[in-house]
Amino acid sequence: MIPQPPVKTRVAHVAIPADLLADAAIEDHRVVLRQASWDDFERVLAMRGERSAPRIAYDRGIIEIMSPSSHHERIKSLIGRLVEVYCQERDIDFTTLGSWTLKEAAKEAGLEPDECYIFGTDSSLERPHLAIEVIWTSGGIDKLALYHRLGVAEVWIWQRARLTPYVWRDEQYWPVTTSEILPDLDLRLLERFLDGDDTTSAAMRAFRAALSQASADPAGDDPASELPS
Repeated sequence: MIPQPPVKTRVAHVAIPADLLADAAIEDHRVVLRQASWDDFERVLAMRGERSAPRIAYDRGIIEIMSPSSHHERIKSLIGRLVEVYCQERDIDFTTLGSWTLKEAAKEAGLEPDECYIFGTDSSLERPHLAIEVIWTSGGIDKLALYHRLGVAEVWIWQRARLTPYVWRDEQYWPVTTSEILPDLDLRLLERFLDGDDTTSAAMRAFRAALSQASADPAGDDPASELPS
């Protein structure tokens, strides 16, 4: 049984708990509101405003309000920055859309990724090509089910120091070892730069150097093997 977050039933006035508007220190914090309407979801989004946190999801009558920890925010941002370094090194056009609110009332689905991207030069698409989710604290709404209803083709999930792409095939998401949207990106190499206490800028520089080495010597040793463990 997957442990579930605290549950609150619907009350007359939907409100965001004050502690979820503050920065969380170590653990993600979640509040779940049941028997909530789509209008309730829209009201909670409006109360939150343009902040990127707390992040809010809606799934057929359930609202989840999640305040990410500082560790969660560090990992999701670092994954995003390394994806951007890779795209720059490989001349791949991209648009960063962060925690873009994806929602569709007819499908009773809404959520906000940790990071998301459109690749190519057309940034006007209604859905990202790639969404990234960090699972720092277990439990919560099934995000993959929401991404499916919202039409996102590929989702990366980081959990327990492992980054796993999920792609939509045969009416469900399947975990794969290689991204379909960025098939030449070595995710195991990228993971190595998510460990440790390096600054974001230092990790970006080191990852860029590893990519340059891989390009200069594509048949040579794995650049990850020379990194400190």
